[in-house]
Amino acid sequence: MQDMKAAKPDQTVLGIGIILASVLTMAFADAVVKLVSADLTVWQVFVARSVFAIPCLMVILMAMGIGLRLLSPKWALIRSTLLVLTWLFFYASLPVLTLSVAAVAAYTNPIITALLSAMVIGERVNGRQWAGVLLGFLGVIAILKPGTDAFSWFTLLPLMAAVCYSLAMVLTRGKCQDEQPLVLGLALHCLFLVTGLIAIGVLAVIGLNADTVAAFPFLFNGWTAMGAREWGLMALLGALSAAYFVGVARAYQIAPPSIIGTFDYAYLVSAAVWGFVFFAETPDLLTICGMVLITAAGLLVAVRPANRVVTD
Repeated sequence: MQDMKAAKPDQTVLGIGIILASVLTMAFADAVVKLVSADLTVWQVFVARSVFAIPCLMVILMAMGIGLRLLSPKWALIRSTLLVLTWLFFYASLPVLTLSVAAVAAYTNPIITALLSAMVIGERVNGRQWAGVLLGFLGVIAILKPGTDAFSWFTLLPLMAAVCYSLAMVLTRGKCQDEQPLVLGLALHCLFLVTGLIAIGVLAVIGLNADTVAAFPFLFNGWTAMGAREWGLMALLGALSAAYFVGVARAYQIAPPSIIGTFDYAYLVSAAVWGFVFFAETPDLLTICGMVLITAAGLLVAVRPANRVVTD
């Protein structure tokens, strides 16, 4: 794995740019999912979004003359499974938590990513970068406010999402570095589609009681009627998610996960902005301080030693 890494110079600046654009896009898409969570189920989102994302990706692949072959189907499947679990856990929390709180809980993942990068694929994480990760963690704590009304046991869901996401990103770097990002994105959306269809079928067969469905309709309700507005939003989500998942795959392929994972923190600022626009969620002073700490952490981790040459 380290030989594979050495064969391809890091493109850190480009990777940072891609991840920043990607998380801004995905924060908007997640705000849309939260918006429709009262009317649709998570399985409908998986299916309807992928129905639009898959053709988008296919058209781009054909236009670029890229084949559909995966170099390592097994690792691509494991990666896709981890990402499906990531978004299942995260989306399941959105009807209960504010977008900004759910985002902060999920974005403990850069800390996990840095640790896994060092342990699993031998990425060098120096003392300054670890300090940045710890500073980012303090920012997360400031925003989560454990022990107050802002904290909920439902934050365990996005925390589980963080673990799955970190594993997927380290796997992207260690085992899927040579895969075409568009093909990885297509494989992921195919799995989203299959997972959603299976879940809808299983729920229809087992027929949960009305009380259980009423308690968690976003997870346990069946397929509900969709009008032009809902289909339009799903088409938008399909295009956005196709762009996001391809961007994330590319960013983690071309730059160290410990650095890209820290710039993933920009999602928190984006989520706060869209939370205000869509739901009038206004961050308090402590939350703003936490975001400042997280931004400072990102800059600290991105700084490389002067004697290290990075190809951009």
